[in-house]
Amino acid sequence: MFENLKNLQKLKQMQDDFKKEKLTVEKRGVTVVMNGNFEVEDVKLNSELNLEDQQDALKEALNEARENIQKTLAKSLMSSGLGF
Repeated sequence: MFENLKNLQKLKQMQDDFKKEKLTVEKRGVTVVMNGNFEVEDVKLNSELNLEDQQDALKEALNEARENIQKTLAKSLMSSGLGF
């Protein structure tokens, strides 16, 4: 029981640390900053692109950021020794 409690505390600490992580992705001049909670913190558009290209670049950047955060989270959990 105490081991489970220690694991929960360690997992909570990892979650708190991961919230502080920030990832920046740029696609065709469109930049997205996302944190470890998958919250978008900043978006910069490229006014040189037309609306459709900006939308496509934004979608690509958001998807890449989400994917990279998921991979980073998975690696952290695997190396944590918590048995995931």
